[in-house]
Amino acid sequence: MSDARPATPATRPGRGAGPGLSDGAVGTGDLVFFVVAAAAPLTVMAGVAPLAIAMAGSAAPLGYLLSGLLLVVFAAGFTAMSRFVRDAGAFSAYIGRGLGRVTGAGSAYVALFSYNAIEVGLFTAFGWFTESGFEDLTGVSVPWWVWASAGLVAIGVLGYLKVTLSAKVLGVALVLEVLVLLVFEAGVLAHGGGPRGIELTALSPAHLGDSGVGGMLVLAIGAFIGFEATAIYAEEARRPERTVPRATCVAVAFLALFYTFTVWMIISAYGADRAQRVANGDGGADMVFAATERLAGAWTADAMHVLIITSAFAATLAFHNGAARYFYALGREGLLPARLGAVSARTRAPAAAVALQSLLALAVLVVTALAGADPYTVTFLWSSGSGILGVMLMQALAALAVYGFFRRDRRAMPAWRVVAAPLVACAGLTVMSVLVCADLDLLTGASRAVNAALIAPLPALFATGALVALRRKQRDPAAYERLTSVTPSEADALTHRTRIAHSCPTRERTEEPTA
Repeated sequence: MSDARPATPATRPGRGAGPGLSDGAVGTGDLVFFVVAAAAPLTVMAGVAPLAIAMAGSAAPLGYLLSGLLLVVFAAGFTAMSRFVRDAGAFSAYIGRGLGRVTGAGSAYVALFSYNAIEVGLFTAFGWFTESGFEDLTGVSVPWWVWASAGLVAIGVLGYLKVTLSAKVLGVALVLEVLVLLVFEAGVLAHGGGPRGIELTALSPAHLGDSGVGGMLVLAIGAFIGFEATAIYAEEARRPERTVPRATCVAVAFLALFYTFTVWMIISAYGADRAQRVANGDGGADMVFAATERLAGAWTADAMHVLIITSAFAATLAFHNGAARYFYALGREGLLPARLGAVSARTRAPAAAVALQSLLALAVLVVTALAGADPYTVTFLWSSGSGILGVMLMQALAALAVYGFFRRDRRAMPAWRVVAAPLVACAGLTVMSVLVCADLDLLTGASRAVNAALIAPLPALFATGALVALRRKQRDPAAYERLTSVTPSEADALTHRTRIAHSCPTRERTEEPTA
């Protein structure tokens, strides 16, 4: 899919001439597909929820609900800031605007690393799922790295083409994986649950005092990683002042309710006590598939085995697009080579960033295969543990940045949304991040030394980014001043529009966004 015309350097609105990402290409539904597909509901419910049940038993459903509620609080402030800051490097832009350019630059490197770590791990997981699924269906064994390489080519092509095509692919995959879980849930309800019926006691808050809840919350909060990517596509969204907040709230609310209900149905399918025993036993990895076959039919379980492959593919594609846009944003800012801040003249996709992202993923696949490392328990779990922690730390900083951004001027926003909500979210996410650091072995299954090595790049990269920004401040003050998301005039214009919208809502529907 070569393009004869050279990629063109991109600039933000108000930064001079030159095309950028596809303006107005992405709607609310597309954004929802991007972020919910990144969360990979089927993979989370069939592959991770049994481990959460093994740790905390009947407390697991409320663990997912509480994690979702915390992120709803985070989203309240996060989306308030999205009216004023629109940038493909969402975390770094928000943090830079709210906490200063030096902190924003450090966060940019951490966010880039985190999204890449999750994405390259998902490639190996996709290969692993496909190898076992294809062998179960056909009896033919094809090495995981062959499937992963094929997925890499497909995702690289989709990443290069127009962003709307990726949204359509993600939409189909997401609908199918949600449907198969709904069929499972309907089967549980139709049979009246398991041997003890529908386990209403599993929703009792009293279970939150049970042992294992702390570790379970680590897994639950990780199940939502990727929802914040709505802000990454703000430059490509139609009416981003509306679509980004709406898509973020829809995605978080859907995931919180869907995860909670599905985990409740898994526990009900076995009975509370037996569910925890099964999850801790040899059948724990297959407990969702076994319950599906028993209560919803063998065809549903077979479909679930196939759709977990498409679920992993969709999540990989979503994170690939997000990681590529961080490369693009940092190239445009000058924090990475400027060539990365370029788009294809034909598709308006960040072509150089997509190519680099694909090459990095290929390098990880080659190293994993040559080293004979397990693609799931080593590459996927280790890289995901590091990436999830990095994203959570960026979420905590972004919440604090929202407070910093609105501290002197609330810009007609209510205090609960731009003061109380971000501070509560920052405190909650900080506690969750500490829990992840303390219990990282629950995510990685690795030794203490390996886990320390997985955490070490995060502070090192933050310090590197901060030093790069400080060096630029000394050598090129003008370039340093550009390390923000939008110019002051653009922010003032957006503030004026928001105040008008609060006083005269009908006028906003007729005005075009100014940034």
